[in-house]
Amino acid sequence: MPTQFRLTAATGLHKGDRQYQQDQVALFQHARNRECLLAVVADGMGGRSGGRKAADQVLLTAKQLFERFDPVTDQPRKFLEAIVREAHLVIRLTAVSAEQEPHSTIAAFLILPEGQAHCVHAGDSRIYHYRWGRQVYRSKDHSYVQSLIDSGELTEAEAVGHPGSNVLVGCLGTDAEPPAAYHAIQDLEVGDVLMACSDGLWAHFTSQELGQSLHMLGAQDAAMFLVSKARERAHGSGDNISLVIVKIESLPEEPASPDTLALRQGLDADLDLT
Repeated sequence: MPTQFRLTAATGLHKGDRQYQQDQVALFQHARNRECLLAVVADGMGGRSGGRKAADQVLLTAKQLFERFDPVTDQPRKFLEAIVREAHLVIRLTAVSAEQEPHSTIAAFLILPEGQAHCVHAGDSRIYHYRWGRQVYRSKDHSYVQSLIDSGELTEAEAVGHPGSNVLVGCLGTDAEPPAAYHAIQDLEVGDVLMACSDGLWAHFTSQELGQSLHMLGAQDAAMFLVSKARERAHGSGDNISLVIVKIESLPEEPASPDTLALRQGLDADLDLT
């Protein structure tokens, strides 16, 4: 990351009104290069324990591969696609041994020290990129409803609350090979915000609302506000919520601390903000 930038970050996780927590979220900092980050959201599906195990496997695979990743020599796209491929394989093996049907989404982005970001996703967990509150990029869901939008049968507005909104056409752990939709951001700038989140969050907001919240609030405050507002709008029927936010900010005028990368964990697991 160029020296005129700093990163501030936060994660959020909430059980919502579900009986079980099947979402998982993590923000990993590279052991050998502290300006390299990997953010991962996984929304598990498959019964009481199957979905959580699938989401756990996504995070474990990401962590293990990130520990071996070299930000200087390794190719970001191959690294991210390997997370999808290997997590999918292990989830499938788990399903065979446990006679379950665990599945998971993934939404992950990698930030490199030179100021690039690389994204991959499968399923309906999303990645957003905003610049000064304006949406630059949003990942496209691998879902039945998204296929209706693509074909012109539904508008984005009509898709909100559609009864088939939870039907996925691609994720990890199914019989079919998972999609691994890739996107690259070549030049991060001050004013940029990246967010990965599950559908338990984004289903309750317009893109404009998300952009404004992420722009006006710090990473930790934005995470707390968005979780709280999603809980309010769910009216007692909210899904699991997970999100990770990374903001690109200018360096403060005061002398920087020895660790120039500011990382803050925004919320504890299952923290009830209502």
